Amino acid sequence: MRVLGIDPGLRNLGWGVIDTAGARITHVGNGVLHSEGDDLAGRLCSLHAQLTAVLRTHAPDAAAVEHTFVNKDAVATLKLGQARGIALLVPAQFGLSVGEYAPNAVKKTVVGVGHAAKVQVDHMVRLHLPGVRIAGPDAADALAVAICHAHHLQSSGRLAAALKRAAG
Repeated sequence: MRVLGIDPGLRNLGWGVIDTAGARITHVGNGVLHSEGDDLAGRLCSLHAQLTAVLRTHAPDAAAVEHTFVNKDAVATLKLGQARGIALLVPAQFGLSVGEYAPNAVKKTVVGVGHAAKVQVDHMVRLHLPGVRIAGPDAADALAVAICHAHHLQSSGRLAAALKRAAG
């Protein structure tokens, strides 16, 4: 299964793609999309076009997006929420269901600690994906989201299989 993880941002949107086969996870690609344009609408349109190209190139089977972290600046939070809308919309346009994870849940899955620092997330992503070249902190976070979603899908798949066996 191919999983796309997205770390939404209005200026920098991180993306990471992994393949999973059982417990094995392999790196496919990662990067950071930089919005272009003089106004919010133009920047959102730019992110939409760039993320659409990523999905066309990598053809994921599943996608996941990190929840928006609410900060003290309400205007910045609203703008980030609009970028997150693009991150949810584009995979949905490709027919994918989109998982959503809180930053603490991603960190807990990948690092083992819900309040891990960015450097710890980066380190653990590199341990999960030996030899990976990460395009930046936003891409590392996106790969962490993809790993989190892959673990979630694998766990829910095992649960479904166990329930099916139990039902006879």
